[in-house]
Amino acid sequence: FSSVTSVLNMSVFKDEFVLEDLIKEFKKKSTGLSFGPLQSNGHISVQGSFPAIKLLRDFLLLKAKSLSEKDKREESKSHQRPRRRLQQQRLTTETSHFVRDADGEKQVVVLDTDIYHYMAYFFPRTFVVNDGAVISATTNGGITTVYIENVGSRSDAGRVLRVKERIENQSIKLHNILRKERIYFEEHIRDEKRRYKWACESLKPRYPYVLVIPYDTHIDVIGNSSEIFEFTKEVR
Repeated sequence: FSSVTSVLNMSVFKDEFVLEDLIKEFKKKSTGLSFGPLQSNGHISVQGSFPAIKLLRDFLLLKAKSLSEKDKREESKSHQRPRRRLQQQRLTTETSHFVRDADGEKQVVVLDTDIYHYMAYFFPRTFVVNDGAVISATTNGGITTVYIENVGSRSDAGRVLRVKERIENQSIKLHNILRKERIYFEEHIRDEKRRYKWACESLKPRYPYVLVIPYDTHIDVIGNSSEIFEFTKEVR
């Protein structure tokens, strides 16, 4: 949970911004992130906490949205506009979903999968919505994407936005305190797996805020650092 790394493709902005200046703006806004050198192809690596990376992503999408809206204004002024470069077309396509979401009909939150499981188990009310909105989630490995969509007859942009902010705030709090330990099965036999799972179940009453997730090859233990350390030690 402590750190993730992403590679940003900044080449899509080079026709509108000086990339070096744009990166300086990143660094001022995202002091908790570490940036690598800008490559000749416009790629740059960035490292930091998962919430900080998400905030940077939102900032980039706002920049991209401003370009998209600028293009629309220019198109309304002239129908004889030259054909846009392929990478700019791709930028508009990739950000169209974000622009559409900005209307409030649908919001997206990207979560660490382990944090999502912990929230769903211990804080299920975080994902409870009133009539007129629905929440769905898809998991792809270590990332879970949560969708909040307005399905009522009356559009309420504020409703889905409030749900999104509630989920994000809870995930940031948990990100700062949660840790994970992994207990691997030494032998892939049914009896050993049963013993481990029985040990975890028997210890749960003493560790009510530890989440245990069993898999075929291992068991994940999620909670604050001191509790999961003691928990895994006793299980072993």
